[in-house]
Amino acid sequence: MAAAQPAPLQTVEVGDVRITFLPDGEAHFSPTGMFPASHPEAWAAHERWLDDDGRYVTTLGAFLVRTGDRKIVVDLGLGKDVEIEIPDFARASSGRFLDSLHAAGVTPEEVDTVVYTHLHSDHAGWTSENGALTFPNADHLIGADVEFTFWRENPEAPFAPAQDAVLDALEGRVTSAGDGHAVAPGVTLVATPGHTPGHQTVVVSSGEQRAVIMGDILHCPVQLVEPEWSVLFDIDPAAARATREKLLDELAAEDVTVACGHFPEAAFGRVLRGEGKRYWHAGA
Repeated sequence: MAAAQPAPLQTVEVGDVRITFLPDGEAHFSPTGMFPASHPEAWAAHERWLDDDGRYVTTLGAFLVRTGDRKIVVDLGLGKDVEIEIPDFARASSGRFLDSLHAAGVTPEEVDTVVYTHLHSDHAGWTSENGALTFPNADHLIGADVEFTFWRENPEAPFAPAQDAVLDALEGRVTSAGDGHAVAPGVTLVATPGHTPGHQTVVVSSGEQRAVIMGDILHCPVQLVEPEWSVLFDIDPAAARATREKLLDELAAEDVTVACGHFPEAAFGRVLRGEGKRYWHAGA
C-alpha cells in the first residue's frame, strides 16, 4: 500500500462560491501519541493514513473562499519556514502558504477578511511578518472572546500561538464575531467549542449547495470510524467529542461538502453512512 501524502492545492465549487485549499506544509505524528485512546494493533486497519515510518500524515494549510467580489481566508497555517522535530512524537515543516495563495491568483492585499477557526499555532502562523499583519487590508475575526483570552492566560499550553507575532499583532485588530455571524452573503460562522474554548466552523451556502470548513473538529478520517479517538490537543475532550458527534450526524444525513484542512490525500470530501457506520469519501 502506498504511503499517505499531504493534501494538494484543490478548488471546489459550491454553487457560485469557490473554495480553495491552500497547502502550507505537513506534519507526521506518532499515531498513538496523537490519539491517546488508540493502540498500535488498531492502527493496522488504518494503515492507508500512515507514512512509510508508521507516522500519521497531517496536512497543514488554509482555505480561500471567493464569493462575489469577496476574498476570505480561513486560518493561516503554521508559518514561514517552520521546522519542528519532537523525538518519538512529531516532525513538521511549513512555508508554502503564500505561494499557494499566489497560485490561486490572489495577493495578500486583495484578501478582505481573515477568519480563524481557532488560534492554535498551526492555524495562526502567518498572522504577521516583522511586526506587520500579513493581510494588511483584512478584517480579522475569531469566535467567542474566550478564545483570545484563553491564549493570553495560557501561553505555555501546547500549540499556543506566538504572543508577539499573533496575539500582540492582533491586539486591537481582531474582532470577536460569535455564533451565527454572517461574514459575507452565504458565509456564516458556527460555534463548535471543545477543541479550544472559542473554536468555530465556517458554513458556506449557495443555492441548494452547502460546505462546512471544519477547523479542528476532525484531524484524521479514522475518527469517523473510531469516534472515541480524540486528538491529544483537545482542550476539553468531552466537549470536543460531543461537538464532533453532533456535527458528523448532521453531515452524514445531508449532501454536504466537508473541508478538513488536516486530512491527508484530499482536503475535501463527504461524510457518508453505510451499514450503521460513518466513513469518509474523499473528493467533492
